[in-house]
Amino acid sequence: MYAETVKKGVRYNMAKEFKLSAERLEELKQELNYLKTVREKEVADQIKEARSFGDLSENSEYDEAKNEQGKLYSRIAEVENILNNCVVIDEEEEHDGKSVRLGSRVRVLDMEFNEEEDYEVVGSQEADPMNGRISEDSPFGRALLGHAVGEEVVVEAPDGALHYRITDIQKQK
Repeated sequence: MYAETVKKGVRYNMAKEFKLSAERLEELKQELNYLKTVREKEVADQIKEARSFGDLSENSEYDEAKNEQGKLYSRIAEVENILNNCVVIDEEEEHDGKSVRLGSRVRVLDMEFNEEEDYEVVGSQEADPMNGRISEDSPFGRALLGHAVGEEVVVEAPDGALHYRITDIQKQK
């Protein structure tokens, strides 16, 4: 999970930085607490019960419980990694309302179809494109960042360049 960089013969471990809203940070903390307390006990009980069924070599319940335990520990490690390497974005400080930033609500005009669409620019852990929440790391999110109302942005897509005009920028509520 760590990217290594070599500089003048010295290796540095550089973890990926996760940008989160304060709300998402709290959600992840609650999830981690649930996983480490309630869910871990449930999985341990499943394994204990499956062991009671006898021969482990032909015990599908035991295999399933162990697989569930592996998924649980994987998710715990993933959430811990995010929490250990996150940066909480203070939307009040970062957002001046004049240009698109993380936490902006943006209205854009699709130049090809002459249709307006609304998006919210969020961190990668909060992205939900089907509900208008686009990641700052996505091609569309990167294209919007730093631009102001009235400016045109071009997004490179597999089908060719897409052209948008920013018509409104608001702070995330």
